[in-house]
Amino acid sequence: MRVVARGLTFDVRAGGPEDGAVVLLLHGFPQHGGEWDEVVPALHAAGLRTYAPDQRGYSPGARPTEVAGYRLPELVADAVAVLDALGVEAAHVVGHDWGAIVAWALAARHPERVRTLTAVSVPHPAAFGHALATDRRQRARSSYMTLFRRAGLAERVLLAWRGAVLRRLLAGVGDSARVARYAEPMREPGALTGGLNWYRAMSGRDMKVVGPVRVPTSYVWSDRDVAIGRTAAQACARHVSGDYRFVVLAGVTHWIPDEAPSPLAEAILARVRVVD
Repeated sequence: MRVVARGLTFDVRAGGPEDGAVVLLLHGFPQHGGEWDEVVPALHAAGLRTYAPDQRGYSPGARPTEVAGYRLPELVADAVAVLDALGVEAAHVVGHDWGAIVAWALAARHPERVRTLTAVSVPHPAAFGHALATDRRQRARSSYMTLFRRAGLAERVLLAWRGAVLRRLLAGVGDSARVARYAEPMREPGALTGGLNWYRAMSGRDMKVVGPVRVPTSYVWSDRDVAIGRTAAQACARHVSGDYRFVVLAGVTHWIPDEAPSPLAEAILARVRVVD
């Protein structure tokens, strides 16, 4: 389905009982709403209605050209507007990778729109900032962002040799067909730039103003994540004042929705049942 919000058109995967409690699923880079396809069957079986939008820069009809259009407040406003367009007053919100950052900010700034939060892989921005400032290993893990912020150069590197580097980046999601499912859309004109603009618009100021989260929250982290280390993961609890659970998936990489969909679905359902 397509949802028009803020003058943009978002492609949205919808499923589950139409009268079920709503779960908003926010994807990360360089994926799309299809990253939740292996997670949602368990949510639907539990009676939940799911919406997984291809976010700003990923939906062809929601791809501004200005980098400033990808600042965090714009991404959060998109999520609110999509909920408005769907007629949803409040949703259970789940986000992975960059989708988790949007989910954290949405829960902090608009707690009335978020029934529960399940953040996957990426912790609260303040916890991530703490790790960057204090842990040299986290700085090394995050060094790839320097390339991603280089307009033009990042596209050339990632898309060279028919996207070989991009495919290597995605190797943890599964077999070659699954890698291609995410890599091929990124080769369409403007698509990769739309995803990379999230990094280029990222600012310490926007991240620092994300306040503590009061809604019931679970943070799901995997101990083989190459992007997020234990320092950042363990610091997350300091920034949640509501009921909080830290779920560690052993032996799993960064690509949790693809690699461990069943344990992730269980964590989401455990969080949802706190209020439903």
